[in-house]
Amino acid sequence: MAFDRRELDELMHHGIRYAYSLTHDQTEAEDLLQDAWLNLIRYDGPRDRLYFIKVIRNRFLERLRKRQPNFTPLHLANEGDFETESDVEFPEALDWSGLHGALAELRPEEREAVYLNVVEEYTAAEIADITGRSRGTVLSLLFRTKKKLRAMLSAQEAS
Repeated sequence: MAFDRRELDELMHHGIRYAYSLTHDQTEAEDLLQDAWLNLIRYDGPRDRLYFIKVIRNRFLERLRKRQPNFTPLHLANEGDFETESDVEFPEALDWSGLHGALAELRPEEREAVYLNVVEEYTAAEIADITGRSRGTVLSLLFRTKKKLRAMLSAQEAS
């Protein structure tokens, strides 16, 4: 499949940001991106953003399984406690270093959901498809994570 340079750059840009949202480590994110790209090429997968994100996620989970033999995929226990669109307002003037620190404290599945929703602008249904979770679980995860981030940022402002 022919790929022009601009499309490839855009795909890699989305890929590295997503990989970083999972790992929260630049070197590991770069390794994960390269691993996912090689896997995509090897199996001649489609070169679209949604598919590439799924490949990155699968490679990330495989790496976790290798490092942690008792690893099980991360899911929330209950799906019923969620708001419909899970919009939680954030202050307009963010302290970016504080935000970076707050994101580092989140669990990987929380960072992943927020990244896919806020940065990549995927809907809860699309995130559910990517992550293999139900839409209700994703909505709950997004609501709780955004609420958690807001509380962390508010605590930083107060101190």
